[in-house]
Amino acid sequence: MKYKLLGRSGLRVSELCLGCATFGVNWGSIGSDKRESGRIFDAFVEAGGNFIDTSNRYQEGQSEQFLGTFIQQERDRYVIATKYSLFDGFSDGRDPNACGNHRKNLFRSVEGSLKRLGTDYIDLLWIHIYDYTTPIDEILRGLDDLVRQGKVHYVGASNFPAWWIARANTLAEFHGWSPFVATQLEYSIVERSCEPEFLPFAHEMDVALVAWSPLAGGMATGKYNRGSLDSAEPHRLVDEVEPAKRHYWHDMTVRNLRIMETVNRIADEIGRPTAQVSLRWLMQQKVVTVPIFSARTVEQAQEDIGCVDFELTGEQMRALTEASQPAVTSIMPGVGAYPYPMLEYGSPALPEFYSRYLLFGEIENKIVNHRRVFPYQYHRQSQQPANPVAVPQLVS
Repeated sequence: MKYKLLGRSGLRVSELCLGCATFGVNWGSIGSDKRESGRIFDAFVEAGGNFIDTSNRYQEGQSEQFLGTFIQQERDRYVIATKYSLFDGFSDGRDPNACGNHRKNLFRSVEGSLKRLGTDYIDLLWIHIYDYTTPIDEILRGLDDLVRQGKVHYVGASNFPAWWIARANTLAEFHGWSPFVATQLEYSIVERSCEPEFLPFAHEMDVALVAWSPLAGGMATGKYNRGSLDSAEPHRLVDEVEPAKRHYWHDMTVRNLRIMETVNRIADEIGRPTAQVSLRWLMQQKVVTVPIFSARTVEQAQEDIGCVDFELTGEQMRALTEASQPAVTSIMPGVGAYPYPMLEYGSPALPEFYSRYLLFGEIENKIVNHRRVFPYQYHRQSQQPANPVAVPQLVS
């Protein structure tokens, strides 16, 4: 495992990041129990990995709890990243100040994360999602106060527009506040719409790109192109692949399947699993790009970690980039490229997650937000069910 500098910081992080959204069983089949989660963690560490990503919301807090027990013996060895913005745990979603990016929720969330992780500091704190609500200076001052207190070492912004982070870092530099050293964004070989804005931004501002869902919910493993799936295993995108289901993301999924035909072919030619090729394509981008991979089993984790053992040739990179060119376009042309589809509704990589419910719960329509002058174009058709990861139909 090699290590990269995290953006403009001096922090050394492994070239692959372990995502812990699967650490826990509160989300059902997409998670792993504590024993299997521990095996995944150990496999990553044994391969040289030190960069680990979680959230106050993953598995309703269970992810941070599991991870907290795994890191206790060598806490200082690991670069632990977690997030705030979304409701913690099984909240009823009705407290207007228990979510969002404002100072009150920031301090409340961080204290909860520190307890669940069993540590007195967080290496990298992400703001989880842009809320169109909290002023930049309020966020920057709050984050900088946590850095000065020693509870947080570095800060990053996840699912934020590039212009916002550029403006924030300009203000931070002027005022002597802690800048954002990285942005976490949806980026994969089938979701490249971030590139026109984020690649030049990352280069100019020296901000690292940390890619969530680099395997696009399983699409970029190539398994949906290879015939029948193992019915004993969960497969997140089966409803999107099947036209009879009439799912909202079906057309986008068909486009992605065409892209993956080429990725599968190149993987077969070089004798590597498709998942490794998809991850490697991201790792060899010209700006610092660190994929966050997640796994339900240690076997899946070991396969993904194998992407650090080889490099794609220039010819292979060009072929993959050319084949995935359609992914530069927006999945929701009416709202623009990433991150705006994510802010409106979600992603075909996470079809069961409705991002605005996770951010606002039951109180979105009760907040009179004078700063949001451009209204959302996509809305829930019916009342959100009790399970916040279930997906309602969209109406525009």
